[in-house]
Order: sequence, then structure tokens, then C-alpha cells
Amino acid sequence: MSTAAIHHHAHDEHGVPHSSSGDGPASKPIIVAYGFWIFLLSDIIMFSAIFATYAVLSGATNGGPTGAQLFDYTNVAIETGCLLASSFTCGMMMIAVHDGSKLWATIGAIVTFVLGAIFLGLEINEFADMIAKGASPQRSAFLSSFFTLVGCHGVHVAIGLLWLVVMTVQIWAKGFRDTILRRLACFSLFWHALDIIWVALFSIVYLMGGGH
Repeated sequence: MSTAAIHHHAHDEHGVPHSSSGDGPASKPIIVAYGFWIFLLSDIIMFSAIFATYAVLSGATNGGPTGAQLFDYTNVAIETGCLLASSFTCGMMMIAVHDGSKLWATIGAIVTFVLGAIFLGLEINEFADMIAKGASPQRSAFLSSFFTLVGCHGVHVAIGLLWLVVMTVQIWAKGFRDTILRRLACFSLFWHALDIIWVALFSIVYLMGGGH
């Protein structure tokens, strides 16, 4: 049998025929990355819809408090600083991962987690203070849209923190396997996307909304 014929009849480890000329199925890393980008884009579309809803309802206070009366900009500034700093430490964690350093990857993960937890704690405290003042989601359409938008982002941060804990445990339990590296790359994309969404949220809700 000729070399060309051998290549034509090559099989993978599962017995599935494939071509060695590059026409076969995409590799798993490509499939995972493509699938995760689709997830991120769908998530961004969801946030875009909630942003649009907030933009329409931001002035519908029904005689209740406005954003200018409720927002604590010092608190929001600290939240923003923590989340943006966590994006940097997440990037440093990924550099350590690619260098194969478990110690520095773990340190980067811990700092990222702490910064994200501070952000989430401040956000929960903000919600509690607003509700204590009678500014609950039921008070007006503005507050309903505000709690939905900011709360949805907060839920994503909480999911990211849980994901980060699981990945840190897996690094020490399984090492830097290909599957772990792919999951960490997906987490990094997810976390940076949350930063981008927060910048838009901070600008539209807090900076522009403070004038209402």
C-alpha cells in the first residue's frame, strides 16, 4: 500500500477515520474556545437587553428616590478599583500558569478572589442600605431595573469566584493538564468580560444616572 493510501485510511484512537491533510475535525482546544466565545457573546447580548431596559426605565422613579439621592460614589469607586485590579491579578495568574508555577498561580488566584469578594461584599452592602432606606426593587420601575442590572452582574461575579476556587483546587490536585489550562483560559476570558461589562455599567448607571 502506498504512503498516500495509508494516510487516506488513517484512523484516530477511537477508530474514527480522519484525514492527515488538515481536513479533519477541529482540535478540542479550538472547539472549546469557539464554544466559550459563543457563550460570552450570548451573555453580552443578555446584558445589552437589560441595559436597554434600564435606559428606558431610569427616569421612572414614581416619585421615589433617584440615583443621585441613593448612590454612594465613594463606595462605587472602591468597587470599581477592586474589580479592575482583580482583572490585572487575573492576568498575572495566567502568566504564572503558562510558566508552570503553581505557587504564583495560586497567589494570583487568591488575590483575585479577595478583590472580587470585596467588590461583591460592597455591592451587597449597597443593596442592603438602599432597601433599608425604602428603596427596594418594588418601589419603582427605576429601582427594579437597577437591581436587575447590577444584581445580574453581581451574580456573575459570585459564579466567577466559585469557579476560581474550583480551578485553584484542581491546579494542586491535577497539575497543569491541558484540560485545566483550557478551563483557566475560559475563566480568564469570563473574568475580563465582567470587567468590561462593569465599566459600561459604571458609566451608564452611576455616572450618567447620577444626574436624575
